Amino acid sequence: MDAIYEHPGELAATDPIRLLAIRDTPLSVDEVFAAAGDDAAGGTALFVGTVRDHDGGTDVTGLGYSAHPSAEAEMRRIAEKVAADFPVRALAAVHRVGELSVGDLAVVVAVSCPHRAEAFAACRRLIDDLKREVPIWKHQTFADGTDEWVGA
Repeated sequence: MDAIYEHPGELAATDPIRLLAIRDTPLSVDEVFAAAGDDAAGGTALFVGTVRDHDGGTDVTGLGYSAHPSAEAEMRRIAEKVAADFPVRALAAVHRVGELSVGDLAVVVAVSCPHRAEAFAACRRLIDDLKREVPIWKHQTFADGTDEWVGA
């Protein structure tokens, strides 16, 4: 597929992937935002995924994420594809594993591009593809004592 550029004369950075990680410690929006910074970027789009207190009308009390050993390699494959399809100046993505509580950050991604439309589109592609393709599984526990695995 050809790269998607709103302004074809603006090329992507040589090595735009600045930060990719799966961590069992709390995530930092500031760290991801800083990693996606670039002086040639006119727009940076940031997505922060948090643990919400409900799912499908049922109260969530907590959840745990676990990842397959190949998860970081899959993150890199997806990041490389996004960087190839958009004029990405810098890209960063971090996902949390382990036990999380309501309100905790589960995933933070950021993409900077020369223009905002490209940054929004690239960031959306990055988070959507990460959620769909990276082998990270969510185990939710509910207030009524039930639980479920998502993505397994």
